[in-house]
Parts: sequence; structure tokens; C-alpha cells
Amino acid sequence: MLDSNWLIEFLEEVEPSLPQEITLVAAGGTALTLLGIKESTIDVDLTGPKGDIAAFRKALESVPHGAKFDLYADGAVFSQLLPKDYLSRAKRIKRIGRIDLRALHPVDIIVTKAGRLDERDMEDIEACFRKFSPSRREIEERGKQVEYVGHEETYRLKLDEVIRRLFDRRPAKARR
Repeated sequence: MLDSNWLIEFLEEVEPSLPQEITLVAAGGTALTLLGIKESTIDVDLTGPKGDIAAFRKALESVPHGAKFDLYADGAVFSQLLPKDYLSRAKRIKRIGRIDLRALHPVDIIVTKAGRLDERDMEDIEACFRKFSPSRREIEERGKQVEYVGHEETYRLKLDEVIRRLFDRRPAKARR
């Protein structure tokens, strides 16, 4: 398991190998770990400008780590494509030399985790929701802006399920 201290220390080791300043935006469990919602994550999920991700990928090769890194370019996270403003919405975590480390906005974490939506994703979504309390409208509106690579209707159904579970706490029989 990888905690925020491990990630920061690792990025401090990678930073000297970078040829330029880069911005890395943590996604998924990595973002939740950096935001203090989870204690650790099993892998490192990062997105950022395409050139920055390419530079980080190359620098990553020079530092042994044994961790699993999932790197996505230009606001892609798993099978979702966030709107271009994902970068300006992201929360700055720390400057590490030439690395500007950020975490996705909590609503962006929720809408990207909805794409896969296994039980662990739902637990992460609920934890993020408890800490940041985004409104139903914020999640619905952001979800409409996300592009899903694959069957768009499947994503919409999963996002609807997330919204139902977060905001409609009545038992299933009472909803009919």
C-alpha cells in the first residue's frame, strides 16, 4: 500500500530526472490519499498535460520503484475524459521542485470513479462525498460534461446509480 508520504518522497527522487516543469494531477485513490480521505492506495493514478505525462513517464524509467503507475494524458482518467478545465479545478497539494502536484477536484473524482463503479469505487465515492459534500446538481452537471470512451449509456446509468445512492437514502420499496 502506498501512502501520501511515499508518493511525495518518490516524486522528490524522480524530480531531478525531469527536463522541464510539469504538472501532475492525482486521480482515483491517489487523489483520495493526498486529500486525506484514504490512508493509502494500491497504485498511482495520474493525469496531466500530454507533454508533462510524457516527461514524467520517461523520468519514471530512471528511478526503481516497484509501484504500479497508471498515467493518463490531458484529463483522461480510466475511460473518462474530463473537460479541459480539470487542471484549473484541481487542488494544489505541493510543489516538489519542477513538479506541481495536484489532486482532482472532489466532483471530478466522483464522476471519474463512476465510470468503473465497483464496490471499492462506491466506497471511495461515498468517503469523498462525506468529506466535501458536493451538491447533486454539481455532480449531475459535471457528469454531463464528461466524455466516456465506450458505451456512453453505460456511464450515464452508473452515474445515475451513484447519484441515487448518495442523495436518495430511502429504501428501494419506498421509491416505487
